[in-house]
Amino acid sequence: MFQWLYDVLWRFVPVLIRHRLRKRAEKSPAYRENWGERFGKPHPHPVSGAIWIHAVSVGETRAALPLVNELRQRFPGVPLLITQMTPTGRETAQAVFPDAQCRYLPYDRKAWVRQFLREHRPLFGVLMETEIWPNLMTACREEGIPLFLANARLSEKSLKGYLKILSLIRPAAASLSGCLAQTEADAARLMRIGVRESSVCGNTKYDMMPSESMNILADKFKKRIGGRPVAVCGSTRVYKGEDEAEKLLAAWRKYRGNALLVIVPRHPEHFQTAFETAERFGFKVQRRSDGLPVAADTQVWIGDSMGELHAYYLSADVAFVGGSLVDSGCQNIIEPLSCHVPTIFGFSTYNFAQACSHALEAGAAIQVDSADGWREAVESVLAQGGSGAPMSERIEKFISQHRGASGRMAEMICQTVRNADSVCE
Repeated sequence: MFQWLYDVLWRFVPVLIRHRLRKRAEKSPAYRENWGERFGKPHPHPVSGAIWIHAVSVGETRAALPLVNELRQRFPGVPLLITQMTPTGRETAQAVFPDAQCRYLPYDRKAWVRQFLREHRPLFGVLMETEIWPNLMTACREEGIPLFLANARLSEKSLKGYLKILSLIRPAAASLSGCLAQTEADAARLMRIGVRESSVCGNTKYDMMPSESMNILADKFKKRIGGRPVAVCGSTRVYKGEDEAEKLLAAWRKYRGNALLVIVPRHPEHFQTAFETAERFGFKVQRRSDGLPVAADTQVWIGDSMGELHAYYLSADVAFVGGSLVDSGCQNIIEPLSCHVPTIFGFSTYNFAQACSHALEAGAAIQVDSADGWREAVESVLAQGGSGAPMSERIEKFISQHRGASGRMAEMICQTVRNADSVCE
């Protein structure tokens, strides 16, 4: 019943999707580009026989990098196909994987996904994190294309939603060739929606290290900023009408030191809003894009750029991870920790529940329940010497203990594909 209804809906839903994309394009013009790829239009020069990685947006694309590096060691000379669902994800993929073919994954209408699979004929596919597309997953099984869910996670909130349509989700989940979960809890929840077997491998994000280009850019940021302490708020969110940057800026009005507050919104359509909010609160504010040195009396610097978050964190004495003082589940806390920066996050952590819990247990991070609590934590960390404090030693130990997930996942993928066709080295 659900499968029939799902397929019927895909006859009508594209009209609504096009309307939504037009609305989003009013704030982010990139949504107007490459529409055909989303709606089943064949690619003019499709790469064939590739390692196919589907990474929805920026975070998943970055998390795929260490896994891709491991896979390329095992499948030398095999081309790379990267698919996304967002313009920012596509832009990130083009920067991180310059030799890959990057395109949007078609929406889950049967004819569109079959067209995609038959024109590309990937060697195998990897869906990063939590991507359940019933028609795509079933079509991969029918076409004999091994498909894996990697870095897989499933929150209790998402589980409840999937259980309501279990008759649709279960066959799709059962069609996977492998499920490589982040935690035991994720594995157990994934098996409840029909995954036949789930292996716990850890989180590839612990294997991410700032690139040389990010270190170089961070040095440039530090020169622009001067010798002042720096508090970075990365990936701030606007969620269900709540503006996280506004909360942080309101709390920062009570700060009396000389640290520079850096606000880096998660989405580019919020760059201007963050700038205007800072001005409205009476701060002297500049933008990263102005190319100018940060003036000594500038209080807030807006990071209006994409793909540079590691460089902002490398410039910081203390970091806050956005999406945690609004109820959107927290962005990636591992990014600032991998830069050995004392890290603060808020009350909403369901997207990174285990990482947050383990970081707190290791003394590698601080949790707060309000923007005022964040400001007080920043002041405390800076008073202890910022990134030079003993906390950095605990962070380094914490990160090193959790590395290696990418290699474990790549080896399991390789073994499964090898059983079907001897292509691994």
